Amino acid sequence: MTKTTPYQPVLLRLLHNAIALLIFAALITGFMVYDRFDKRFGTLSLPEIPDVIGIHGTISLTFLILLPIFALYCFHLGDRRLVQAKTLSQLTTEAGKPIWWISLQRLVNTLILLSATLAVITGRMMQEIWLPNKDLTQAWYSGHLFAWALMIVSIATHLLMHAKIGGWTLLLSIYNWKVRAEDMPQEWFERIKIKPSSSILLVFEALVLIGIAIAFVMPLFASK
Repeated sequence: MTKTTPYQPVLLRLLHNAIALLIFAALITGFMVYDRFDKRFGTLSLPEIPDVIGIHGTISLTFLILLPIFALYCFHLGDRRLVQAKTLSQLTTEAGKPIWWISLQRLVNTLILLSATLAVITGRMMQEIWLPNKDLTQAWYSGHLFAWALMIVSIATHLLMHAKIGGWTLLLSIYNWKVRAEDMPQEWFERIKIKPSSSILLVFEALVLIGIAIAFVMPLFASK
């Protein structure tokens, strides 16, 4: 690894790549579900896969289980990559400067967590019979479509911001599996920040974690 290649912590690489894989798998299977049962906004006429709704649901449930772990990492170990106290002011006063791009990147990273939270809430509240029955007007389904559209835009912007700020070396650094001696499990806990670095980050953390809890709990009451 050259000196100019950014080093990403091992725990970040593990969690980020697992979350990214699940997101793309959910997006692909989710589009297959849409392409088979909805088609209101266009279609690719993809081959039908048996129980594609169940496959999408299983991937999404796995994503939901891993999401709180990733969120806790982001807010307590990787918080410098999220919205900071001065982010909004930097976006309005530092246009065109390097800090403006970094601030935008932090905002987009935070938006990904929020859109993922909305996606799991709305997805968990959906019923499998809605789409096969052509019941496409349910509010939870519309919210789920909106959440994934927001997720797609956020991820695309996330990749563009990384390319703008660090080029290919930054984009590919998350897939570099070299490990430094000091980046071992016993070191991870020592770097944890119990308290978020700013009050605005605390608000976002509360929104994400409460939203994830709602995604776990609400279906239990809805089924009764």
